[in-house]
Amino acid sequence: MERSRPCSSCTKRTLVTDDESGNLICSSCGVVQDFDNFQANIGGINGPTGTYVRIGSAGTGNEFSYKEMKIYKAQTLLDDIMFRLGLSPSRSNEVKLMIETITDGEYGQGNWFPVFIGACAYVVMRKANKSLPITEVANVIGCDIHEVGRMVTRVTNFLDLKLPEFDIVNSFERAIRTCPSFTCIENDKVERMLKQGIFLLQCLVKWFVTTGRTPLPVVVAVLFFVAQLNLVDVKIEDVARELHMSVSTCRLRYKELLERLVEVAQALPWGKDVTVKNVLKNAPFVIQYMEMRSMSKNGKKGKNFGNVRFDMDDLVGDVLSKGVDTWTDGYESYGRKNNSQYFEANLSSSWSVDDLERLKVSPECLSTIYLKFLDEFNGVKSTIENGEDSRRKRRRGFDAPVCKNTTEWWKGKSELSRKAFLKKILEKDVGLDPMPPSFVSGCLAYDRRREKIKAAKMHIGLIMHPPVAGSVDKDIRFLPSCVEKENLSVSSCVKFGKKRKKLKVDIDWEDFVIETLLLHQVKEDEIEKGHYNALLDLHVFNYGSL
Repeated sequence: MERSRPCSSCTKRTLVTDDESGNLICSSCGVVQDFDNFQANIGGINGPTGTYVRIGSAGTGNEFSYKEMKIYKAQTLLDDIMFRLGLSPSRSNEVKLMIETITDGEYGQGNWFPVFIGACAYVVMRKANKSLPITEVANVIGCDIHEVGRMVTRVTNFLDLKLPEFDIVNSFERAIRTCPSFTCIENDKVERMLKQGIFLLQCLVKWFVTTGRTPLPVVVAVLFFVAQLNLVDVKIEDVARELHMSVSTCRLRYKELLERLVEVAQALPWGKDVTVKNVLKNAPFVIQYMEMRSMSKNGKKGKNFGNVRFDMDDLVGDVLSKGVDTWTDGYESYGRKNNSQYFEANLSSSWSVDDLERLKVSPECLSTIYLKFLDEFNGVKSTIENGEDSRRKRRRGFDAPVCKNTTEWWKGKSELSRKAFLKKILEKDVGLDPMPPSFVSGCLAYDRRREKIKAAKMHIGLIMHPPVAGSVDKDIRFLPSCVEKENLSVSSCVKFGKKRKKLKVDIDWEDFVIETLLLHQVKEDEIEKGHYNALLDLHVFNYGSL
């Protein structure tokens, strides 16, 4: 029995050594004393022989190495992302094969690997001409869209791939069939909206609205427009959120769509009354007019033109007389009988499309005859209807017709109602052939910079050569000129009051940069391009001379 020290619990000197563990135990209270039997095991050159610890156990009876565990977790993550993206088993196998090819079967781990999986999935779908928006990939993975785009670029460069052009028609079809806002709509209405949307989308492609822009906001704008056209209660904010797009950009594309339709509507007899606010009410007639124009064969020359004889007044009067019941302001019979004869290519049974193309009748001529016919029709109507308010004056023109039926006006006979090649789209005539918006904005930017350069030169000249005091008006003196703010050029005006001089200068940072470049003898043609940072580095800070 050890009596050299007391027990840490009862302070009695009744400590004994345990034979198995070697620890000191108090025989009175049974408390094990503090550990004091440490023995250093000093081995040879290879160290002491210890207990082997296995790394990476995946459960009882399963023991994996680090590489096997890494591949197992990577494949699990791959299957989960493929399931959330909704890819078929065959597409998932293609993605897996692409990942194995790039990583040599090593897969990977870390924050970059989910982005890599999403990029490979996007590349596989683009190669198969299937729609998988990159915004949806970024949303599933939980990263930024630009990060996915950079990874897609690295994958395509490594595999030396050239992806096909983005198919906006497939994106629209996928959106209308998968968006939660359109899941409760009847199949017939969905098919009608699909054809109308494809027609408008390909018209926007012809009008260069999609050139150089993100295509999905255009899809959202067209989807919202055809939903309103078919009386589907949706909001553009909901559609944009479901497609993971910015609401402000989608609203801008929707506004551009309305503006294009207003420009097309100017060819109609009541086109001057069509604005952005009421173009949706006139959309059935505008789209029918566009469909009629797209079905015409402007490039084909007819034969035996000299044998064609006609009376224009009788021809148009006969056509319009058959559609009187369909083009009035309040008739409920619209859409039931001959509701589209005004816009049909075959105007009568005795006239073919080729014959009418040979006539080369301008829209202005048709509009004049149509106005004359309606004036006569309104005169007959005023004599028949009794009790009409005598104080109301009959308008010389006419109101736009009201479409009562929302379904029968759409025919879908144009080739643009189905997916077409870009060359075919550009050859079609839909009543409008504008310049690309990017080109127009570039021209406006050049004009704006040219005005700024002109104002800056005048400002510099006025400072270097001040005017004579006697030539200045007593009340107002103009520093080079008072330019309207709409032109975004320098406008400065000095006014002399009774107490003190008031100075009003409308100038921004761009004006200062332009003046600085002009003082450094930079050519005006180079300044008009707008590359201010490069010009400042070359001519002002002299970086080019280093």
